[in-house]
Amino acid sequence: MHVQEWLDSVPAVAVYAVVALVIGLESLGIPLPGEIVLVSAALLSSQHSDINPVVLGTCATAGAVIGDSVGYAIGRKGGRPLLAWLGRKFPRHFSEGHVATAERSFEKWGMWAVFFGRFIALLRIFAGPLAGVLRMPYWKFLIANLLGGICWAGGTTAVVYYVGIVAEDWLKRFSYVGLAAAVLVGVASMLIVRRKAKKVQVPQKEAEPVSAGD
Repeated sequence: MHVQEWLDSVPAVAVYAVVALVIGLESLGIPLPGEIVLVSAALLSSQHSDINPVVLGTCATAGAVIGDSVGYAIGRKGGRPLLAWLGRKFPRHFSEGHVATAERSFEKWGMWAVFFGRFIALLRIFAGPLAGVLRMPYWKFLIANLLGGICWAGGTTAVVYYVGIVAEDWLKRFSYVGLAAAVLVGVASMLIVRRKAKKVQVPQKEAEPVSAGD
């Protein structure tokens, strides 16, 4: 079942919980479609008044920040053996090449890698555990994690919500415009057909008296 269809079939409280849980687990280091779930839920909130976009954004932010923090703690305790274990369990996401790329980003950008990593699918999974493995000071990680979570989760929710409202309003207007255009086309077609029919009937009426006189 499509993600949005499934979210549409459950209560609003369940939507908040699912969004927070999926994003939290993804931030912890488990490859899940957190962004897809968030976008689907935000779009759904623009179509249903039951789902509050503010509550949704808050839940998404909380899931992102808490998940990253748990991932940081796990990475700090597990160290590089944890990355090796994750590479065996999830070779598609935690391959040596992906780990090396993420590690270079952290070494080069530091806190900014945690912040901007929230907006990049690969780094979003790595940010918490890798920051812990590399022993980044927690206060730096927490600041970047909190700001990144607010900007990504809250910003994505707000943008998708307002885009959904504008799109729905535009589609409604388009439907009315389309209906009006269809009516105009129908009336114009009817007038054209009637006019052509009159033109055809006039020569026939003029020809009938001539044949009668003959």
